[in-house]
Amino acid sequence: MTLSQRIKPLRVRLLMLLAVVGPGIITANVDNDAGGITTYSVAGAHYGLGMLWMMPLVALALIIVQEMSARLGVVTGKGLADLIRERLGVKLTALIIGILVFANLANTVSEFAGVAASMEIFGVSKYISVPIAGVIVWLLMVKANYKTVERVFLAASAIYLAYVASGILARPAWGEVARAFVTPSFQFDAGYVTLFVTIIGTTIAPWMQFYQQSSIVDKGLKISDYAYERIDVVVGSIFAVVVASFITIACAATLHTSGARIETAKDAALALGPLAGKYASTLFALGLLNASVFSAAILPLSTAYVVCEAFGWEAGVDRRLQEAPIFFGVYTALIVLGAGVILLPIQSLVKTMMASQTLNGVLLPVILVVMLRLINNRRLMGRWVNGRWFNLLAWMMVILLILLTVILVLVSLFPGLLGH
Repeated sequence: MTLSQRIKPLRVRLLMLLAVVGPGIITANVDNDAGGITTYSVAGAHYGLGMLWMMPLVALALIIVQEMSARLGVVTGKGLADLIRERLGVKLTALIIGILVFANLANTVSEFAGVAASMEIFGVSKYISVPIAGVIVWLLMVKANYKTVERVFLAASAIYLAYVASGILARPAWGEVARAFVTPSFQFDAGYVTLFVTIIGTTIAPWMQFYQQSSIVDKGLKISDYAYERIDVVVGSIFAVVVASFITIACAATLHTSGARIETAKDAALALGPLAGKYASTLFALGLLNASVFSAAILPLSTAYVVCEAFGWEAGVDRRLQEAPIFFGVYTALIVLGAGVILLPIQSLVKTMMASQTLNGVLLPVILVVMLRLINNRRLMGRWVNGRWFNLLAWMMVILLILLTVILVLVSLFPGLLGH
């Protein structure tokens, strides 16, 4: 076989991969939203490199759950909400969807809060930035087709490299960074335990499973695309965790070293300026803006998919407004409400964000257990059910996530539980 003959099949496989890639990368990266960036910034600022050892485990957990979601989508050709309705009935589905919609609305509010905070760093009022962001994400979804929307989302995913640049500009001691990744450490104080659980809890959110599976169905991926979609999931998960790691590294090398305390991602961006230079600070702020706008588009979209699938209504980005009025109506409502709350004279959104975190925590175990039941149903999945070892690993991971989620919910409801 000549060199040109070898290259041709490789080129064909690469083109097929590029045609399939999207849902996995987009879903994993949206999880690095305003709340996630804040979590990783606080971890680096308050505990230095001490939490980096978690990142490989976080990546593994994310890959396991997102791979099962992708497999369910390509094999059944149905969204997760659709499958839950078929297996659990309309009443229980409506309860699950109700909790998810409320949690997603609270999360959407926090994304627009991220838009406001990031643009205030550049001197732009929230009364300008938030409405403009809301109109942009609304027009994108209502006027563009799926292929265009996906390309925009993939471009937004690439902008997360700004955090990698911020981490490099912070000039950390790379030898210490490498050791931190492979040296587990744990502190038994309330702040550390809460942050430990929150990092894991922010990695796998209920909306992610619904969005990725619906996106796969909307894109029309089939079983023949599974091998490529699995690559999409793995690459997306690793990239998202690498970005999270560099956020932690940037804040550890600067804010932790100087003893600075922060509460939000905006605090981190502002504090980086004097310590790591204006370019690191600007890149960090731009990353926050990108993540917030990106997530402000995806979370309402995920909610619209879920509501319509659960009740059998028309859904899909490629549909026209007249063809799927409820789908676009739900999307529009979340954009308007999410942006509108930020424009109100509210001093703090902490309680709303904590409520959404608690609701996500209540819902996550239910969704993961249902997913495992579905993925192991031979009538539904045929030969595509989990293998024995994969299943053992998945159940162990789910049980661990459930235990950690219970801790997170208890800490959210009873802040003084772990002491001070």
